Amino acid sequence: VKPQWNAAIDFKWIRDNKEAVAVNIKNRNSNANLELVLQLYDKMLNLQKEVERLRGERNNVANKMKGKLEPSERQKLIEEGKNLKEALTTLEEDLVKLRDELQIEAQCIPNLTHPDVPIGWEDSSKLRNMVGSPRKFDFPVKDHLQIGKELDLFDFDAAAEVSGSKFYYLKNEAVMLEMALVNWTLTEVVKRGFTPLTTPEIVRSSVVEKCGFLPRGENTQVYSIEDSDQCLIGTAEIPVGGIHMDSIVAESALPLKYVAFSHCFRTEAGAAGTATRQEESDMYHEELIKIEEDLFSSLGLHFNLCFLGRILDMATGDLGAPAYRKFDVEAWMPGLERYGEISSASNCTDYQSRRLGIRYRPSESPSTTSKKGKTNLAATKFVHTLNATACAIPRMLVCLLENFQQEDGSVIIPHPLRPFMGGVEAIYPKSR
Repeated sequence: VKPQWNAAIDFKWIRDNKEAVAVNIKNRNSNANLELVLQLYDKMLNLQKEVERLRGERNNVANKMKGKLEPSERQKLIEEGKNLKEALTTLEEDLVKLRDELQIEAQCIPNLTHPDVPIGWEDSSKLRNMVGSPRKFDFPVKDHLQIGKELDLFDFDAAAEVSGSKFYYLKNEAVMLEMALVNWTLTEVVKRGFTPLTTPEIVRSSVVEKCGFLPRGENTQVYSIEDSDQCLIGTAEIPVGGIHMDSIVAESALPLKYVAFSHCFRTEAGAAGTATRQEESDMYHEELIKIEEDLFSSLGLHFNLCFLGRILDMATGDLGAPAYRKFDVEAWMPGLERYGEISSASNCTDYQSRRLGIRYRPSESPSTTSKKGKTNLAATKFVHTLNATACAIPRMLVCLLENFQQEDGSVIIPHPLRPFMGGVEAIYPKSR
């Protein structure tokens, strides 16, 4: 099988650090076959040496042919050159196939993991921070389904007939609340220096793969379009990641910060992203999680109805292949009586950029050591990519309805959202 694209994988580094790579694969519960990758790499190196040896012999024969030769000697060289050419053609074809096989196997190796990430499954994730305090209710608490039904905000029955189970129509103030969340989030994040985007919602499957997702794997969450090489996006991270694909960015332009609004088509029920340099990606990871924390806290603090939220440093078993480290933000859902994830922020280091071909050129002074006096530009490096969910709208709707419900059946609209809802302060039962 020939890969559609090639990642810039440092095979020598993998071989030199095979023990660390093997441990990382195990900790992340990856099915990558490191032994096969190493075998293929050694085989490729040996085959490359043989190809280079035959090319050298072919060149020697060609040089000898340029001199004055006896007919018998010339004929002998012609036969030798013919045999070398045939052997070289076969080996070069084998080398191409071997490189393709190596590339496909190596692309399954997940990113490295931050040394502070806890090892294990989701229940091994480490509590990083608690935000806010739980609201104390002095009346029976309802879950969002009951609230939505009583306030005429959802229609699951019609959606089930039209689309199937788990789909819904939003109605009345829920629609306004959804739009308010989108516009409030964009406004707040743009204030922090992010460029707003809306993205294509169909992308090539190769771009999905380069971002570290499996559009056609057994456990895929990606909807593929039949008889095409395209997929529906499961997150804005994918088209945002592709916007600088196969390009070189000036160091002075970094970091590039985008906040993108998109629908997310997944086989399970927005992303703010940046591209930056290696030395600073941990710092920008902290910036992203701080933005999320500030956004969610601000919704509750205005009424002293704080969200009880927590931020988790997710364990290795919960990391996707691209993530070097991931923080999840979870909010307490009083109606459901459990925490629910409302956001996450991931640092993918150079895993995605090596696949997408996104580089930057350092702005250090170029050297002019060329014999011809030409200026030699500094060598390019791969950027680091990060992504975070600024606001997962459906989950935030659940969180708001349950946390801001009132004894009379109404739901208070958090103060920051009111300007985006035409000044509406609360959602009341329609019989009121």
